[in-house]
Amino acid sequence: MTQTAPAALPRRRFRVGRRALPYLLSLPALLTCIGILIPFFTAVVYSLQRYRLSQPWARKFNWGENYLNFMSDPAFWNTFKVSMSYAILTVGIELLLGLGIALLLQKRTRFNNFVSIMLLMPLMTAPALASLMWKLMTNPGFGILSYFAELLGFEDFRWASDPSTALLTVVIVDVWVYTPFIMILLLAGLRSLPTQPFEAASLDGVPRLFVFWRITLPMLTPFLLTATLFRVIESIQQFDIIYAMTQGGPGDKLTVFQVEAYLNFFQFTNVGRSAALLMILWAITYFLSNVFIKNWLRLREKQRGEA
Repeated sequence: MTQTAPAALPRRRFRVGRRALPYLLSLPALLTCIGILIPFFTAVVYSLQRYRLSQPWARKFNWGENYLNFMSDPAFWNTFKVSMSYAILTVGIELLLGLGIALLLQKRTRFNNFVSIMLLMPLMTAPALASLMWKLMTNPGFGILSYFAELLGFEDFRWASDPSTALLTVVIVDVWVYTPFIMILLLAGLRSLPTQPFEAASLDGVPRLFVFWRITLPMLTPFLLTATLFRVIESIQQFDIIYAMTQGGPGDKLTVFQVEAYLNFFQFTNVGRSAALLMILWAITYFLSNVFIKNWLRLREKQRGEA
């Protein structure tokens, strides 16, 4: 007698209820949020303490004394001034250069596409590595940029080692690294603009300068606000370029918030002051982000109303 093969058992399928599916999909976002909030609230607690790693036995809550000390501390106001100056200079120059390059590459051609890709090369370089490269090129003894500066008549140009030119040097490095970021955002914005207004202006013989100020720039403003928001946040929190180039020097000429917090923590072991500086930096970033986002939303609603 022939034996028949046993019937295959039906496969069990794991079915997720429709009610549970949204919670499962949101689980990664929840874990990321928890991973962000734990260090944040830890820093908040540290900022309210008198806490030095060299004196762990003297650790205690001072309930805001770290923040009150900043009000009468010249070093803090110097840090605030340097951070704001650095952010304003870098973002302003990068916006002008990025917009100018994007306008030059607006037309879709093979050459423009190739140039736009090549201009992204600095953005693919880690800022710390780019800073070390520029530090070698600006070395007063053997740097190639120092050699060119001498040819132009600038004898013994000290670059980042001179207090009068240190800020200029790190701004040049930042502009070299991050201008392609703004350029590519604005280039994408320019190429996504509707062509009908420009065709109508061309048929009517409207001057190009008038078209730029009255048509191109208003339509490009949301992209400008987006690029400015990202770069302002990054510039205020800048650390790697400045620390790799000058370690915050010479003296206190480049002690921005991140560098000052780093030095307070690792050199002076003052955890409370370092955490308080970072909390103030977070508050400034949060305030500026809200300002930019509100203006962006207001502008979008205005454009929708006009449409």
